[in-house]
Amino acid sequence: MSNVFIAFQANEESRPVVEAILADNPDAVLVESPGMVKIDAPGHLTIRRQTIEELTGTRFDLQQIQVNLITLSGHIEEDDDAFTLSWKH
Repeated sequence: MSNVFIAFQANEESRPVVEAILADNPDAVLVESPGMVKIDAPGHLTIRRQTIEELTGTRFDLQQIQVNLITLSGHIEEDDDAFTLSWKH
């Protein structure tokens, strides 16, 4: 199974997104570098709007992740509630 990953700028705007990803993807691994946080996951990784909203206490539009997104690897599936990276076989 190949890993997928997503990387964000390391800043306060990214922090709740990263926390939500780690909460919703127990197999995900956080790799911190200067100025960047990368999350690797085997097979697939999902970002859920609801989890981010629960962490921040405010409404969140998943399109906002684009602002601090550096790079990603995987096939993207997205709607208003979730953003998923996976490798389709």
